[in-house]
Amino acid sequence: MFETALCDGVSQFFRPSTRWLVTGLGGGYRTADAAYNVTVPEGFDRTDIDSYAAGRLDSAGFDAEGPALLTGVNQTDARAARSGPVVVLATAGLANPATLPVPGADGGETRGAGDYRFDDTPGTVNLLVGTTCSLSDGALATLLSTAVEAKTATLQSLTGFTGTTSDAVAVGCDPSGERATFAGSATPVGAATRRCVRDALRASLDARYADRDVPAAVDSAEYGVRTDGRATVFDPSETA
Repeated sequence: MFETALCDGVSQFFRPSTRWLVTGLGGGYRTADAAYNVTVPEGFDRTDIDSYAAGRLDSAGFDAEGPALLTGVNQTDARAARSGPVVVLATAGLANPATLPVPGADGGETRGAGDYRFDDTPGTVNLLVGTTCSLSDGALATLLSTAVEAKTATLQSLTGFTGTTSDAVAVGCDPSGERATFAGSATPVGAATRRCVRDALRASLDARYADRDVPAAVDSAEYGVRTDGRATVFDPSETA
């Protein structure tokens, strides 16, 4: 099973020889013993991400190599959840929310039921997802999409936003574990991932926003993005 540890603003998500798929800069598929979530200071503008992350891991005393996600959220606000063969570690900051209005849909861009508060410290929603199942590269990609869908549904319900402008996800599996052919929402590993993402994310939001306001709309957030405009819709059978 995946083990978690926290030191000096770095969370470690550890399981030897894990097969990872990671979004973001320097992401993709790789095999490593751990993945990390690293809190960066306010005003962070480094572009040498790999060397910066390596230095932070070294300072924290973590010697297992692996991909690292960055966030403005303090790791003391990280929360984890476990269900069956899945463990998820989440951090959630919403200073840079993103939303996608659906023209004609009821509700629009509104705040959800969560009683959270907000400040202007930049944040990110980061997820580290691990399963003891063995997944093919394609199934691991499906697990990533399952986790992102669960993140989006949870945030939309609790805050009215679909995510932030800098969300990142790392999903990992045990290549020697019990084989799971599929990882969508109807599968045991997918359902467990959905539960873990929802509950860990909600707990992290509760920890971070106990005494801060979430913005009521993207326009009231310093770094928010609202995707407006319309795409051109066409019938592909009529393009020949």
